[in-house]
Amino acid sequence: QVQLVESGGGLVQAGGSLKLSCAASGSIASIKAMGWYRQAPGKQRELVAGITRGGAPNLIDSVKGRFTISRDTAKSTVYLEMRALKPEDTDVYYCAAESTLGPKYWGQGTQVTVSS
Repeated sequence: QVQLVESGGGLVQAGGSLKLSCAASGSIASIKAMGWYRQAPGKQRELVAGITRGGAPNLIDSVKGRFTISRDTAKSTVYLEMRALKPEDTDVYYCAAESTLGPKYWGQGTQVTVSS
């Protein structure tokens, strides 16, 4: 199994920045890719950014140029650095890990609120 612990959410004004962290533990060697999802009440969870085991990042168009996904393999931690935040970025952000063990693992979620 893989355990994920997120941190770094909070309240920020529009135009501000936040950096989310996701620390993985457990069967880390089984992880194929990790990513950040976000979900607003009543809406489906959407992938915001992902990074493969090889380090290749991908981001959705609405956050390109503003968000950066990175990782520290020594710390088994993935980061989502968010800049130029907009009110529409307000959501609960979840870290996820895809592993060779089968299921996708999820963190507990961290709230990001951007005020206008």
